[in-house]
Order: sequence, then structure tokens, then C-alpha cells
Amino acid sequence: MIGRKNREQRTLFIAGDIEQFIPEDHILKRVDRILDLTWLREEVRECYCEDNGRPGIDPEAAVRLMLAGFFHGIVHDRKLMREAQVHLAIRWFAGYSLEDELPDHSSLSRIRQRWGVERFKKIFQRSVKACIEKGLVSGETVHIDATLIRADVSWESITERHAETVVAENEAEEDTGSNNLQARRPGRPRTREGYPKKVSMTDPDATLVTSRGDFHLEPSYKQHTSVDDKAGVIVDVDLTTGEDNEGQRLIETIDRIEDTTGRKLQQVTADASYAHARNYEELERRGIDAIIPPQRERSKEKRIPIRRFKYDGKHQVVKCPGGKILGRTGQRANGWVYSARKSDCEQCRLRERCLPETAHRRVILIVEGYEALLRARRRKLLGWDNDTQRVYGRHRFRVEGTHGEAKTQHGLRQAIRRGLVNVAIQVYLIAAVINWKRLARDGTISYPSSWHSRQVSRLIYCIVSTIQENLNLRMVQFIL
Repeated sequence: MIGRKNREQRTLFIAGDIEQFIPEDHILKRVDRILDLTWLREEVRECYCEDNGRPGIDPEAAVRLMLAGFFHGIVHDRKLMREAQVHLAIRWFAGYSLEDELPDHSSLSRIRQRWGVERFKKIFQRSVKACIEKGLVSGETVHIDATLIRADVSWESITERHAETVVAENEAEEDTGSNNLQARRPGRPRTREGYPKKVSMTDPDATLVTSRGDFHLEPSYKQHTSVDDKAGVIVDVDLTTGEDNEGQRLIETIDRIEDTTGRKLQQVTADASYAHARNYEELERRGIDAIIPPQRERSKEKRIPIRRFKYDGKHQVVKCPGGKILGRTGQRANGWVYSARKSDCEQCRLRERCLPETAHRRVILIVEGYEALLRARRRKLLGWDNDTQRVYGRHRFRVEGTHGEAKTQHGLRQAIRRGLVNVAIQVYLIAAVINWKRLARDGTISYPSSWHSRQVSRLIYCIVSTIQENLNLRMVQFIL
């Protein structure tokens, strides 16, 4: 028999709380049990006037609205407010009842501008500390990687800015005295005109980069993410422009992780873009196992590669394949320059394979930490042991999987606002959302102090609603 449903809504009053219409396994309901933002009011108190102006939005309610949007992949404030009008879970999570008027979408933008990026960074750090207290962070093995975030700009806003013009403007602003002499590179003056640099006029912080050699450049930001191995908790996150080199930020990232967790790292995994000689050397000095595959060397080179030259760090000399000695002749920012004698190169039988036609001697650069780099190459060439391969195998689904989760489920694929500060706020909130998901899934459910007061208020609301419904029914019966 085909059923029939009366679509007319005759119910005038509903006794109870919105919470009873939300499933117990709903993500917002599970997170609400472990989320504690009672500290936020005192944190942002200095951003408001105590005795002037109209009352603003409750800080915890504003943050809960932002978090609810990222939990459901809603990144735009206007769409979030439209969704909150009809979404019971978002209303309940933010503390708004059915008859309460929701704030305007522009209020959330003004709150972000007023608070600043550091307060949203503290929200993320609180999520990390909550995971540490519940035992979800070991602090021993951390997976580090970077991902690109497409900037919120159009291709029509991309224009060319010549590098020589930028350098000239910077030199004009800086002091031309002795402090600027060290910045000038010795050697012949540059004769070839520099390549024009493309920048966005609407968002100058975004730079054109790509993560693949067969893909075109796009205006992007770069997020540097560190994920703990135990439960996939994000223990550190940072945002830079897209052209920033992630390998140069490894040591700085490790310092922040150890300060946050209060524990000394034992293993660090990363991809080949972090395989810098200085990184290997510094990790060896700290006693951290660097599970970082060295970059692949070129299979076909026109000249004899540097790996064929034997470096003696004790005596600080280099022996070439022809048996001649190269000595130190200068220093660069990233290492020492070793040069051969002109007479040795003129009589060498390997001259055609070693030197270009216009060169008179072979010159190579030995970077800082070159010996540590050689040991890392030797270790990889001989083959990683089973434990090392197992740990590095977890790198992909831990940190790269976290990037995929953030982009597909929580709106990290593209920046929703412009400027490094605004995109950083988006990054911190999404990282906090992922951590609270981990805590709601794996952590022991505990109830913060504010949770009990909310339960009491909800109970009172149910009692008052029931009494009100009975009075209205009696009034209707009296009229009839």
C-alpha cells in the first residue's frame, strides 16, 4: 500500500532543545564534547571597548560559526550564514536557538581583521595541546611536507615586473654605505637582462609556482605542515609565499615542534626537496634520524660531476679524478670554493671531459654539510633497513593524506581571501578542525567546565518550553 504524507506543518510549538534533533554521531556534536573555548573571551577582551558601543558578537559563538563552516567544507562567510539559517547542527553548535537572529556575514570578516592572525594561531596551538594531553601525540616521529594553495586571484590580474627594476628600487631604499658592500656579489657585471617576474596586482603576496614540471605556473601560497606519526595530529603549520624554499625552513620547523610538544624528536621524514646538506648535518648534530631521500643526480652530464671528486674534510682539500689537488680559493654564502691550478688542468688528459672550451681551470663548490650529504647518499645507495622503509612508507598517508583531507573536505584547495595574513587564518582554523576531528575520534571523551552549564541551561529551556506549550493548549481549549 502506498503511503501518504501530509505536508502541512500544523505544529505551532515544539517542546525540547535543538540538540534532540541532531544525531549523536554527528561531527559537531562529538566535537562539542571536547571543545573548550572559554579562554577566548579574556584573550580578545582588549580588542573591544568596555563602556562604549553596542554589544558585539560573542567571541566563542563567532569562532564556533567559523569552525562549523570548515567542518562542513563551507569556506565563504556569506554561504555559511545562509546554510546556518536552515542547518540545525550549525545553529546548535554556535549556541543560537531557532528564534535567535544570526549575525551578518560581514561581522565575521571584521572579527578576523580586529583579532589578528596571532589569536587564531593560539586557537590552533590549543588544539595541539588538547591532543597532547589526551596522549595522541608521541613527539618522536614527525612527517614534514609542504603543499601549494591556489590564491584567490584571476589571470587578468597577473602582470610582469622586471627583476632589474625591483633590484634598483631596493638598492635606492637601502643605505649605500659599508653595510651594503657585503650584499654585492663579486665578479663580472651582469650583461644579460633579467627575466621579468610575474606578480598579481590584486594579491602581491601570492607568487607563481608549480609543484610539477609538466604543469603551468599558478599564483599560490605554500603551507608547511608537520604531522605526528601516532594519530595524525598536526603539531605545526606555517604559511609562506609560494616561491619560498621549504628545505630552508626544516630546522626552524623542528625547533617549533620541540617547543610545542616539550619532547625531543627522534625521527623526521620528508621528501627530496628537504635534502639539503645543511639539514643532514644539523639533524646529525642533534641526534635525529633524518629519513629524507637525497635528490637524484643527473644521469647524463656534459662534464665530470662533482661526485667524482674526492673531498677530504680533515685537510680541507679536494682530489680530482686526474689525481690533482684543488685548494680553497674563496667562500660563498653556502660553502667553500675549490679551484685547481691552471697548469694542472692544461696538461690533464681529462680536460675535454672536465672543462668547457673557454675555461682554464676546474672550480667546484663544496657546500656546508657536504660530508653529511655523502653519508645520506651512501645510506640510501646501500638500501634502507626495514624499519626505515616502514617509517617512510607512513609519510605519504600521514602528511600527504592530511593535505588531501584538508583540500577535499575542509576547503584548503584555494584561498578564500587575499593577503598572507588572511590566508594564514584560514590555514590555522583548518588545521585546528583536523586536530579536533582526531581528538573526537581517538581521544577519551571529556566534558569541559562550560559543557555542564550549557546542559543545565538546555534542561531549563526544555522545562519552560513544555510549560509554555501546556499553557497555549489550555488557552486554545478555553477559546473553543
